[in-house]
Amino acid sequence: MKKILLIGTGGTIASKYSEKGLSPALSAEDIASYVPDVKKLCLLETVQPFSLDSTNVGPEQWLALSALIEAHYAEFDGFVITHGTDTMAYTAAALSYLVQHSPKPVVLTGAQKPIDLPDTDARTNLLDSIRFALDERSSDVSIVFGGQALSGTRAKKERSKSYNAFSSINYPPVAILQEDRIGFYIDGKNEVYDAPVFFHDLDTKVFLHKLIPGDDGTVLRLMRNAVDAVVVESFGVGGLPETGGDGYFEAVSEYISEGKQVVMATQVVHEGSDMSIYEVGKRMKSRFDLPESYDMTLEACVTKTMWALAVSRDPAEFRRLFYKPVNHDLLFAPKS
Repeated sequence: MKKILLIGTGGTIASKYSEKGLSPALSAEDIASYVPDVKKLCLLETVQPFSLDSTNVGPEQWLALSALIEAHYAEFDGFVITHGTDTMAYTAAALSYLVQHSPKPVVLTGAQKPIDLPDTDARTNLLDSIRFALDERSSDVSIVFGGQALSGTRAKKERSKSYNAFSSINYPPVAILQEDRIGFYIDGKNEVYDAPVFFHDLDTKVFLHKLIPGDDGTVLRLMRNAVDAVVVESFGVGGLPETGGDGYFEAVSEYISEGKQVVMATQVVHEGSDMSIYEVGKRMKSRFDLPESYDMTLEACVTKTMWALAVSRDPAEFRRLFYKPVNHDLLFAPKS
């Protein structure tokens, strides 16, 4: 019988109501007790590295989870992480870069309601995740939620309350799950992995700058001394405003001259960026050849920037790493 490690991290699935509001209270062992049928499926062991609302989960916890998986990798056939939904897409993307080419599945799941409520989605999501982790076709990092398995780099939370909270962006779901059946759209074993590649560092000095109409580059310049890279959420297919004169042009020049990265992304969820289309994008692209997200999700773009910078600060090597597809994160990378 296969062995699965259930990793509890807090989140709504583990929460209880109090006067101060919902907060994590149940351990991974407690959560497992709500799905007794799992004993028929596998040998389940539990561990609780931390217990947090996912709003409080960040790079420190991502690295801790990666290290935990690495330490126990040989002992288990798969890993299921229970996690809050609000930042689950960031954690799944980060783990995709920290634990690359894993032949064993790493599955994140959670719930929109605590597992001890009668009308919760938690028990279904948890059982689905364990079944998915046990399937021979599963590999790499995924989110299983609302009857779907999504690539860890393609998931985004698009609904704050509904049970179908997550969508797969610019890429099909990996699989659908109905009761005890799993229908795969993408067979993870088509990409043969001998062993995972673990990474142990992230550059956390990455700033996400969301453009609003009228921006003139002042905020970008003020942040320069505090960060190693900035990801700019631009409008549409990508560009930087000229309403403030050369403010953005000068700000980007300063970043580049200091060896910092300016990565262009878009506020539009679907279909991605392409700075070569409009003058406001092409001007910056032709002058600085800025890396851009193309069809990547924002969560993947941010965490991949953290990972790539930690591997290398050399601009050419950063660019190579940023455009190297990892766990289905990028379909339309530029031609080298």
